[in-house]
Amino acid sequence: MAHDVSKSDDEWREALTPEQYEVLRNAGTERAWTGELLDEERAGLYTCAGCGNELFRSGTKFDSNCGWPSFYDSINPDAVELLPDTSLGMERTEVRCARCGGHLGHVFPDGFGTPTGNRYCMNSLSLNFTPES
Repeated sequence: MAHDVSKSDDEWREALTPEQYEVLRNAGTERAWTGELLDEERAGLYTCAGCGNELFRSGTKFDSNCGWPSFYDSINPDAVELLPDTSLGMERTEVRCARCGGHLGHVFPDGFGTPTGNRYCMNSLSLNFTPES
């Protein structure tokens, strides 16, 4: 899929920290319980760390006790792209930024008690947070 934001590998390496590059461009995963946004409770907006695309609002964030920031819905369906992922020998759904194609995490249908029933399990390294003023 063509993305609105397209950079060379060198440009991505220059724009991102090595840790962000590993997650966003190589579909890496930060260790559970280590992300700086896991316990973020302020009202605000979560955007893609690669391109600034608006992805999630704080009102959809919930404590799923999985070790990564979790949301039950994206800002709008066009903000993210959902792709099949069988890389670990199981069927999962990868979540990528629809604007730059950066890997954000995975979505699972186990967000019990949420309005959508979904759990967008995101890497803190793939997100920036801007608190409401």
